[in-house]
Amino acid sequence: MNIIPAIDLRDGRVVRLRQGDFNQTRAFDEDPVLLSQRYANAGTDWLHVVDLDGARAGKPTQLDALSRIAIQASHLQAGGGVRTREDVQRVLDAGVSRVVVGSVAVREPDTFSDWLKEFGAERLCLALDLRRGNDGRWRPAVDAWQGESDADFTALLDQFFTAGLRHVLTTDIAQDGMAAGPNLTLYRELASRWPSFAWIASGGVRNRTDVDALAATGVHACVAGTALLEGTLDLAAVREYQKPGAVPVTSISL
Repeated sequence: MNIIPAIDLRDGRVVRLRQGDFNQTRAFDEDPVLLSQRYANAGTDWLHVVDLDGARAGKPTQLDALSRIAIQASHLQAGGGVRTREDVQRVLDAGVSRVVVGSVAVREPDTFSDWLKEFGAERLCLALDLRRGNDGRWRPAVDAWQGESDADFTALLDQFFTAGLRHVLTTDIAQDGMAAGPNLTLYRELASRWPSFAWIASGGVRNRTDVDALAATGVHACVAGTALLEGTLDLAAVREYQKPGAVPVTSISL
């Protein structure tokens, strides 16, 4: 099990949203570069950064910040607004090890499959952000979680498996930023059906108990944002849970 600290950026500031709602933004008095340095010093191997402005704009907007953070992090996973092949390349050129892609993968699965073949499975991570409707069906969110697709995410995962997908970041949007704990049932079902994927759970992590519970579901890692910022999950846990091979392929030459 691996804990991946998360930094969400809006206007160059460290923030957290509730369920992806931009009207419910909480800003933290943290410099993102210094925060990334502190996480790196705590022993984390990977750092997760979301360009919220880019997610809304439909193109990466904080490449300079990503470049400065990438210097501090051993390996940086980042996304937000990646819509074109050129966007993928620009984010990689900023020093990011793995680019997170969501909306394009849902809307244009063939395009994302082509990117997997071109850039390689270790350079890309699928963002599978799910919202459960009143009918009980899980639907992928798009456009910074402001929109919703009717696509069958299970069919998408099957297609991406064939294309060589390795890394999947999954968020139950209802849990994100709510400090209510992760959706263990969802992650257990996903990891059981597609065991070859390196699943990264996101949303709801509060403390070590949640991390231990997620480890039991079969996911490879979890993203922690608010819990680390507020101290309900201490930095020592990052080092203690860090294990060789917890998140596969942790050495990438740029």
